[in-house]
Amino acid sequence: MNTRVENYDYDLQSVQETRSLARLGKQAQTELAKLNCEQIDRIIRNMVKAAEENAVSLAKMAVEETGFGKVEDKIFKNRFASSELYEFIKPMKTIGIIKEDKINKMMEIAEPVGLLMGIIPSTNPTSTAIYKSIIAIKSRNGIVFSPHPSAVKCTLQAARLMNEAAVAAGAPANSIGCIAKPSMEATNELMKCDEIAMIIATGGAAMVKAAYSAGKPALGVGPGNVPAYIERSANIPKAVSNIIASKTFDNGTICASEQSVIVEECIREQVMEEFRRQGGYFMTPAETEQVAQKLFVRGHAMNAKMVGRSAEIIANSAGITVPPGTKVLLGEQQGVGEGYPLSYEKLTTVLAFYTVQDWHQACELCIKLLNNGGVGHSLSIHTETPELAIKFSEKPVFRILVNTPSSQGGVGASTGLSPAFTLGCGTWGGSATSDNVTPLHLINIKRIAYGIKDFTETTTASSPRCLAPIGSSAAISDDQIMSAVNEVISLLSQKR
Repeated sequence: MNTRVENYDYDLQSVQETRSLARLGKQAQTELAKLNCEQIDRIIRNMVKAAEENAVSLAKMAVEETGFGKVEDKIFKNRFASSELYEFIKPMKTIGIIKEDKINKMMEIAEPVGLLMGIIPSTNPTSTAIYKSIIAIKSRNGIVFSPHPSAVKCTLQAARLMNEAAVAAGAPANSIGCIAKPSMEATNELMKCDEIAMIIATGGAAMVKAAYSAGKPALGVGPGNVPAYIERSANIPKAVSNIIASKTFDNGTICASEQSVIVEECIREQVMEEFRRQGGYFMTPAETEQVAQKLFVRGHAMNAKMVGRSAEIIANSAGITVPPGTKVLLGEQQGVGEGYPLSYEKLTTVLAFYTVQDWHQACELCIKLLNNGGVGHSLSIHTETPELAIKFSEKPVFRILVNTPSSQGGVGASTGLSPAFTLGCGTWGGSATSDNVTPLHLINIKRIAYGIKDFTETTTASSPRCLAPIGSSAAISDDQIMSAVNEVISLLSQKR
């Protein structure tokens, strides 16, 4: 009975905290909207400085609290989400007149969206909070975070540091808030609060779907399930190196990380030998089954204890022996979907391995894998044949990453894509955008448009021919209508 009362009290406190954060955040956002470019830039620079100074401590907190990933890679992500992001967004126009078309006499003026809700995943808890804080402030929006319960301490600390740095540089108090007592009730309450104007959701498929169902504009990203195709012309050592570098980066916790490797029969043995040379271990069918049983619970949901773990930890947990220094585990699969567990997304250091005859079969397999939980997200291809990369642009994804680690390529660290930790999957993946989300996705644009075509004379001149007198029973023939339309078109053409 006492436990029930305590849970009830916690839920009530959680919801009340959420309502207070939303009210305070809305007040802050109203003041943020009054700031100019120089003021906003000064605030963001201070936030970046704070993120840099605390990149190590936040990374350690995240690993200690969640058990996911590697400290050194989370340090990189914290810095990438601040310094690298800042350099990219610094020249972006998000305040005042952002575009002027003197020929058509139009001006575009940026306005903030309002107070944002940011849903933060446990896999990238501090870097995502830093990233969303900075893009929110750049576009003069306040933000309130809903952290994952298993990462609440580190997310809360990241949000506090960002808010303190912003306020110290001139932002209003409570510009960046975070729920300290997370619960489903609190998350649902925040989604539906009148003060929230838009939701930015990064997390599991269920959470992203809930965000889109909240009745608010939302930007969300779901699972990746990225296939990596090594085509026969590829530089095999480099391709394998890229895949391992990506899959071991923070132990595979980025949704853009490779989930399956597809190779052609003619280079199969070369690729397998290269994987072994660089730290890949090919499991037997029995070992693959043992690992799959450890990886998934309730069907194809990832076992949280296996997310972001090293290959050696996963192997030990499954009761199999691997060589010292093993970096990734690979299991051969003969199909996609039910009965082929490694064909699903695995946010850890395990890869499915497929063999095909040619690029046509590779195309078909990629589509099946993407439709198995990654449609719209990303696809990786390693090839020295540029026209083949173009052929793969027909696949149902919005990021075709060529000759690069998929994790780093998808977020814009090793490619020219926008630096981001929210990667839209477009309508194919149930997202409102197919872009890497930037501050430009968080502004409204109002337009001032001057008249450039005079309709007054045209309307006056043509009205007797176009309209029958009110109350008249006389019908207008089709010929008369067409004659009037042609006359209007002629007059407009002359005025141009």
